[in-house]
Amino acid sequence: MMKRRDFIQKGALAGSLFSLGGTALGSELRNQSQLLQEDAMYKFNLQYAPHDGMFKAHAGESILDQLRFMADQGFTAFEDNEMKNRSMDEQRAIATIMEEKGLSMGVFVAHKIYWKEPNLASGKEAWREEFLTHIRESVEVAKRVNAKWMTVVPGHVDLRLNEHYQMTNVIETLKRASEILEPHGLVMVLEPLNFRDHPGLFLTESPQAYEICKAVDSPSCKILFDIYHQQIQEGNLIPNIEACWDEIAYFQIGDNPGRNEPTTGEINYKNVFKYIHSRGFKGILGMEHGNSMDGKNGEMAVIEAYKKSDDFL
Repeated sequence: MMKRRDFIQKGALAGSLFSLGGTALGSELRNQSQLLQEDAMYKFNLQYAPHDGMFKAHAGESILDQLRFMADQGFTAFEDNEMKNRSMDEQRAIATIMEEKGLSMGVFVAHKIYWKEPNLASGKEAWREEFLTHIRESVEVAKRVNAKWMTVVPGHVDLRLNEHYQMTNVIETLKRASEILEPHGLVMVLEPLNFRDHPGLFLTESPQAYEICKAVDSPSCKILFDIYHQQIQEGNLIPNIEACWDEIAYFQIGDNPGRNEPTTGEINYKNVFKYIHSRGFKGILGMEHGNSMDGKNGEMAVIEAYKKSDDFL
């Protein structure tokens, strides 16, 4: 709410402008309008990143218009799992708008994910080489869109191999991928996924991801802690975040049940965000969830939910 003193000062300034020439008056009024709009923009404490389609009822189908809308609501980041599948021209156009609007790029998926086959756990050279080829391709995507992080999911378990052999195979492949990423300052973030939505995957829990990252021992191999997945898989959210803290580079958000915006499920996101902020986290928290309601009302509900959950200071 504007303070009375500020209102009087702005009114006096507007009145004095009538004595100026038309050009000066129009320019000054435009500047005042811009300042008022900037004053009204919500300032989030953390970098929450919406995704394509989250605000299309307000902004339309164009991803470029959606990016403008996100920035106008105070969001400072954007994530796009499908970025690698967009044309190079579209990637460049997105990067241009993000730079203009001050949006940081969040994760995109770095490789083909095998939901039913043990591509990394098996240790088979053909699957390993395919994965590394995708990582090399993703380096070029990251350069075009000014990204730092890319999502990696190691695939299905290999039921024919002892779990320790599988772990060794995954670690070896990720070491090779890190050698590709390190010279570019890029980071693959390993995402544990829950057993209910994605049964049979190799990587499911944060301690397991922590063990892998310690073994790979590279700044280019870190954890993507998806709060929705880990609430289902292991719970105990803040203690597990604390235990894994030095290997976490990225968060994703979704309430449970429903996988929609904060405040729609059981997770106390205000406390979770407060803890993450208290640790000095400067990275991105991807809004990888749906809207609990359709249309413009649903989109406004998402924005208000983040304002409410971000109000922890």
